[in-house]
Parts: sequence; C-alpha cells; structure tokens
Amino acid sequence: MTTLKADVAIIGGGLAGCSTALHLRQRGAAVVLLERALCGSQASGVNYGGVRQQGRTLVELPLARRSRALWGRMAEIVGTDCEFMVSGHLKLARSEADMAELEAYATQAADWGLDLQLMGRNAIRDRYPWAGEMVIGGSLCADDGQANPRLVAPAFARRARALGADIREHAHVTHVEKGSDGFRLTTAGGLEVSAPVLINVAGAWGHEIAARFGENVPEEAISPNMCVTEPVPYFLEPNLGVVGGDLYMRQIPRGNIIFGGGRGVSDAAAQRARPEPDSALTSFQRAIEVAPALRHVQIIRNWTGIEGNMPDELPIIDISRTTPGLVHAFGFSGHGFQLGPAVGAVVAELALDGRTATAIEPFGIGRFAQAPPA
Repeated sequence: MTTLKADVAIIGGGLAGCSTALHLRQRGAAVVLLERALCGSQASGVNYGGVRQQGRTLVELPLARRSRALWGRMAEIVGTDCEFMVSGHLKLARSEADMAELEAYATQAADWGLDLQLMGRNAIRDRYPWAGEMVIGGSLCADDGQANPRLVAPAFARRARALGADIREHAHVTHVEKGSDGFRLTTAGGLEVSAPVLINVAGAWGHEIAARFGENVPEEAISPNMCVTEPVPYFLEPNLGVVGGDLYMRQIPRGNIIFGGGRGVSDAAAQRARPEPDSALTSFQRAIEVAPALRHVQIIRNWTGIEGNMPDELPIIDISRTTPGLVHAFGFSGHGFQLGPAVGAVVAELALDGRTATAIEPFGIGRFAQAPPA
C-alpha cells in the first residue's frame, strides 16, 4: 500500500475543492486531493454556467462579491479565462408580484454593495426587443456574467498541480478516520493518505463524510435539468433568469442557447444521473414565452448531473463542531458555481488560520448537526 503524507487532505475535486487546493498551495501547504471520478465531473462541470450575484439570498452576497473579484482575474489565477464574459445578469418579471419582488430585492441588495438597474415594460422592450409579451419588467446586474463550467474546475486543478498539489483522480475514498496523529484516508485503489487537516468538499456526498464524524445533516441529491440548442444568430447578450427560478438561459457567442429548469433523475449511490425529457420540454416552453424567437429552434442535447441540496438552500461552510482539524464545504444547492473560487479561498483560510474575514456564519453546520455537549 502506497502512503502519502500531507499538511491537508481534500476529499472532492469539484470547483470548490480544486480552488481550495490552489489557495493552499499558494500559501505553501502540502496538499493531497482525492477525487473519485474526474475533477469537475459532477455539479461543477455540468451546471448552467451562470456567474451571477443577483438573486442570491442576501447572506450569500459577501461570499459572492469576493468570488466575483476572483472571476475578474481568472486568466491571471489559472492561466485561462474559462470563457468568462461580463454579459450582465437580467432577471425578468412575469407578473406585478414578480416586479414587486425585484424592487424589494434591489433595495435590500444595495446595502450589500450590489448595484441593480430596474426596468419596466417599456424600458425592457426598448433595450431587449426579443422579450415576449408576458415580460413586464426586469432587473439587470451589469457586473454579472457567464462562463464554461466544463473548463473551470480542471483549470484550477491544473494550476494547483503546477504549484505542487498532488491531485489524484479515480481515487474513491473508502475509509476515513481520525487518530492521535491526524486523519488517515484509504482509497479503493489501495492509496493511503495521512494529514493533520481534512477538508470535506465532497458535493452531494459531503453529508456522508460529515456523518462519519458524528455530524448528521439533511443533504439530498438533486439533478438540475440542462439543454442546449442549435446555433442561432446572436441576440441574447445577458445571462437570463426569471423570478421564481423555473427558467435560466444564456447564449454563447457561437450562437447556441443553453437553458435549464426543472430536475432530472439521479442515483447518488451509483453516481449516475439522466435528464428528464418532460422537464426539458416544459423549460423550453417557458423559454419560448420569454423569447418567442426561439419557437422553431431545435434542441440538440440535454444533460444533468448530481448536486447536493440543503433544506434552506444554503451551503455548509464551517469548521467541524465535533472534530478538530476538519473543515466542511458542501451542499451548494444548485448555485455554487459562481461561489466556487471564493469558497476555496475561504476554506483555505479556515484550514490554516481557523478563521476567515468573509461572513460565513449563516452557513454553519450547527444549524443542522448539533455538536454533543462538552
């Protein structure tokens, strides 16, 4: 059996895990990352690709704002921009109640430094002539954008490797425990890793790792349904969402329109997921109502993946309440892609310093898993 020693062991090679590995190496920590498949092969790589701050729960905005700064430096950080573009994020209202919700959110988000531009029916028509009759207004965050999710986690992994991180793919962790000398992990292939610090960024399987250390949380697996169309003439500049969240849509420069909404079907134990055709057709009907020009466009592919979802749709980002040296970051509930770069920075700080200046108190594991009394 091969044994590796590190300062920090990481379980999970999604964007958060690979960003964590990179930030740890930038501070000189010896890192071993274990990913059971390929880096970015689940939620981090199969999501919609929206890089948005708008519409998030307000308590997520400090983390989202920090992450947006990193997205702006992506080429510098990992050597490629990962097709990140500042397209803006436009959230549409389809009823007066929707518009009132956008107005209230804009007022609240301003206190967190987020600048949103509200538009009524006429302003929307003037600026976005493709909008359907059911669109009565919207809110634009000009600073938001989009990126190619298939590129981002692998780019962080490559950069972390270049700086000396030991990243092992197809390395399924079958056993993990903590002894007097730190954590000891064993993989299905016979690799053993020992480290005084363990980071649990295992995505939809994060609750399984947490449970091994007495922290039981109600994470469930979800599978957001995604589709892409044939290329059409470019007309949709902003990354698009709607109040209610049942449709999100963006067009890439070569013309394909990526859209999503609804859920696919997954088996987390088998690491398998499949899209749901009825869900795709329902989402496409909503897309046509928002942008009637799509009526005769062809869908060429649909897909899904496996993501961890929490009951309050907020992630867990916290130091373990039961086990010194253990840090958790999982359960991003379908909206962790934009947050991923900053999650890595925050988790590295928690692992090395025991604290972070970024506000993460609402993401504490204690809101679900209470530590036993001392």
